[in-house]
Amino acid sequence: MDGPVFTLFALAALVGGFVSGFSGFAMGLVVSGVWLHIITPMQTATLIAGYGLLTQGYGIFKLRHVLDLRKAWPLALGTVIGIPIGVSILAYLNPSHLRFGVGVLLVLYAIYGLSRPVFAPMKIGVGTDIAIGVSNGLLGGLTGLGGVISTISCQWRGWPKDVQRAVFQPVLFIAFVVISMSQAAAGTITRDTLALYALGVPFMVAGLWSGFKLFGKIDDETFRKAVLALLLLAGLSLVVSVMPLPSASIETDCSKPC
Repeated sequence: MDGPVFTLFALAALVGGFVSGFSGFAMGLVVSGVWLHIITPMQTATLIAGYGLLTQGYGIFKLRHVLDLRKAWPLALGTVIGIPIGVSILAYLNPSHLRFGVGVLLVLYAIYGLSRPVFAPMKIGVGTDIAIGVSNGLLGGLTGLGGVISTISCQWRGWPKDVQRAVFQPVLFIAFVVISMSQAAAGTITRDTLALYALGVPFMVAGLWSGFKLFGKIDDETFRKAVLALLLLAGLSLVVSVMPLPSASIETDCSKPC
């Protein structure tokens, strides 16, 4: 990896770490926009899962004083159930239509949330939480956005920002564990990818630390809007990812001899 390419790789890791430190999620969304242009899709997916273990583990450690596994385990259990189901049914669906549909729903939800006051807190039981977790895992298996639904559901409950993150970050950590184990079983974790991981760790950690510092200085409403803005970005990225790229073409008038 030459100098300019490594600079892009490291900068993406730094910004991705910052976003994860600030919001608790969306690291993969940020880095994939750059990495998919300079390394292979398999390496990108493997690195996102590996760095996800780092970023989510750091967040869990920093929020350990408000960690309540009684709130997190139903979502985590459902997510573990949903991920392999999502992966298995992906072969029977049109991925472009799926990504477009989910992207539009996320965009509409985010715009609605940003344009109205805070949602009234909702009380959600264990059974419903497990179902939400299954949906979260399904979406992760189908699109790679394994923490979106769990993050949204934490907003619905009206919890403080620390409590929200102390619930959805363990769920994301479990999701990344499942994904990493699947990648290891499939043999996609190569020596070259591990070397890239080691190169990016200092930048990811620096971004993670600075993002968490900023998180500690914002109020609950600012955090709510930041999460909605990232969900809007996630939705737009899904919509854009399935739009056909413009291609240069030369039209020839064959009504006359060519």
